[in-house]
Amino acid sequence: MTRYALFLGGDMDATPRLMSQVAGLPAIAADSGMKHAETLGVTPELWIGDFDSVTPGDMERFRDVAMERHPVDKDMTDGDLAFREAIRRGARSLLVVGAFGGARLDHAMQITMAAIGLHEAGIDTMLTDGRQEGHPLRIGEENRFELSEGTLFSILVFADLKDLSVSGARWPLADEPIPFGSSRTLSNVAEGPVTITLSAGRGLLLVTQDVIEPASTDRMVAEMIADAAESGEGAG
Repeated sequence: MTRYALFLGGDMDATPRLMSQVAGLPAIAADSGMKHAETLGVTPELWIGDFDSVTPGDMERFRDVAMERHPVDKDMTDGDLAFREAIRRGARSLLVVGAFGGARLDHAMQITMAAIGLHEAGIDTMLTDGRQEGHPLRIGEENRFELSEGTLFSILVFADLKDLSVSGARWPLADEPIPFGSSRTLSNVAEGPVTITLSAGRGLLLVTQDVIEPASTDRMVAEMIADAAESGEGAG
């Protein structure tokens, strides 16, 4: 499967995790996303966009990168241009860097919804800013995520979810209906690998990689009791 890294103009933290994720991938940068590629030591095979968010100095600094200029007055964003070009070049999986935050909420929201649409069309898509990662959920399949114990995650609901099940979490769910816009699936905590299934709807798993929550009080008490019991057996 051909995976492309796409660099957009949202927020980005150059974490070791992100650096390892982009290493060796073919890449396309959209407008100011070129600066994120530079920070991560990636030279894209194409720099695309209307370039209204870069300076003449940027244009000179990256003059050796193949460039595809589009008019400012156009009917799609630079991010969409990057999506389309990556797919045209054979991408079946996308790692979208700089997908969150930035100065334009409308762009960030559109990128998130576009990622869900691409995922539904069979293009495996992950959004990231280096610390938060967004994973569109597949319907009728087991969505399994290798999360460390204590990792904070939420499921954002973009259309009513039917039969939502979540296992491997502090607050599991079993075949629950979750309405559009619900906050019920925010701020859960992984207890190890997390598995999510649903039969209908549109959802995005948002994982905050650098936030580790302490174990629940009930669990800590249970572990203390177990440890005490083991110590007692050893003393006898």
